[in-house]
Amino acid sequence: MDTAAAEWTTTDGPDHRPPRRRPGAWCAALLLAGVSVAVGFRTADSDGITPVPQILAFLPWLLAPTGLALLLALLSRWWLGTVWGVLLLGLLAWFTEPYGKVGDPVGRPVADLRVLTSNVEFGQGTGPLVTAVRREKPDIIFVQECEYTCDARLKKDLAQDYPHRRAVEGGGSEGSVILSRFPLRPTDGVPGTMGMPGAVADVDGHPVRLQLAHPMPPLPGQLDLWRTELDALRDAATADPGTPLVLAGDFNASQDHATFRRILDTGLSDAARLDDADRTATWPARTAPTFGTQIDHVLVSEDFASDRTRFLDLADTDHRAVVTDLTLYADR
Repeated sequence: MDTAAAEWTTTDGPDHRPPRRRPGAWCAALLLAGVSVAVGFRTADSDGITPVPQILAFLPWLLAPTGLALLLALLSRWWLGTVWGVLLLGLLAWFTEPYGKVGDPVGRPVADLRVLTSNVEFGQGTGPLVTAVRREKPDIIFVQECEYTCDARLKKDLAQDYPHRRAVEGGGSEGSVILSRFPLRPTDGVPGTMGMPGAVADVDGHPVRLQLAHPMPPLPGQLDLWRTELDALRDAATADPGTPLVLAGDFNASQDHATFRRILDTGLSDAARLDDADRTATWPARTAPTFGTQIDHVLVSEDFASDRTRFLDLADTDHRAVVTDLTLYADR
């Protein structure tokens, strides 16, 4: 009897975990499975389907549920889950690193310019933007969601300092404006649901292409439109490779979105990345910089160096403004 009991205990014991461990292992498995879906699409260089693009915007924050899952797996002595969690943490740490190549501009510095971009949320943040412009004194301003009252306010308050402008007028989120101290030559811009005007600026005798970015956000049911408009911006970035380019605005995408990385793959660099601020959140403004994602960008061609990139908290808008100092390099 004693021998049989001992054999039964030896055989079945390891297969019966104490009941208190099971909930922890199940919770860990659910967390790891959810994170694995997003990380899997990121590894496959794809944005996937809803809700993957929305989750990818906050990819670095997936470190929190992954760390919790790893702790639960350890406490539950679920060794497969522990290995799973360690692998996910490693992949997340890898993907959190800045994306894209960074090199020094070729030639000599020929001009300095300060660029500011701001989404004023249906024009509500126009007043605070005007105040910030007068304080920061940028040379070129990109304004998104500048509806009719915003457009009128900018004409009234800033026309003297910024006599050159390109605009797509519209209500709600459709209006957009580029303001410049430098003379502008109009271009066709990029067609989209919301206004994306373009221009060529004469910066101290050097042509610089300016393109405002404001594609549709990755809303459920509209991911194809989001991708199409980001692809249109990518096409615009490659349209005239011989001319320096500043592509700025609210991209509704972060470096964790494959469609946005395609734009960077054209040779553009994010000014924030050049200034070691590539993960500073710009949206939503209420929780940034503690929690959020960077979807407002100033992208520049390899002709530029960037310095002193700052993120401005403006009242009455859900986006932080981005301002950066650029230096243009040329061979002559």
